[in-house]
Amino acid sequence: MDKRQAIGSWLSGPRAAMEEAGADFGYRGEQLGLPEDGPGSLARPGRRLGALAVDWGLCLLIAYGLITDGYGQATGNWALLVFFVMSLLTVGTVGFTPGKRLLGLRVVALDTGTVHLGRAVVRTVLLCLAIPALVWDRDGRGLHDRLARTAEVRI
Repeated sequence: MDKRQAIGSWLSGPRAAMEEAGADFGYRGEQLGLPEDGPGSLARPGRRLGALAVDWGLCLLIAYGLITDGYGQATGNWALLVFFVMSLLTVGTVGFTPGKRLLGLRVVALDTGTVHLGRAVVRTVLLCLAIPALVWDRDGRGLHDRLARTAEVRI
């Protein structure tokens, strides 16, 4: 292996290096029994981040317009509380937030299909902490989804 191959494998990551060596990881969601693409397949990170941005913008707008008189630290704190309540209530009842619905996503429980309030609490608390949502597994699910035994899928 020359230096260019070594640097290339380092830049593309360990998964690409393992695939070059012959390992077969399958597609994202295969281990969970989800389809490779189309409705019911795991949502891509870009769409998930877009839904989060829509939800956060909505919560900031609510906090700015209805709770605080101007934008400041208090507005961000209130927006987090509004996000927590909105996410908990909407994901725990219908399975999606306004941003997820707008972008065609839904949160499902892996075993039953519907997310009950207990799983929604675990998922929302960890999502508000932010760090668990930034730690992903090989399927692209965040730690908050793994611990709540949920997955974010396309509608």
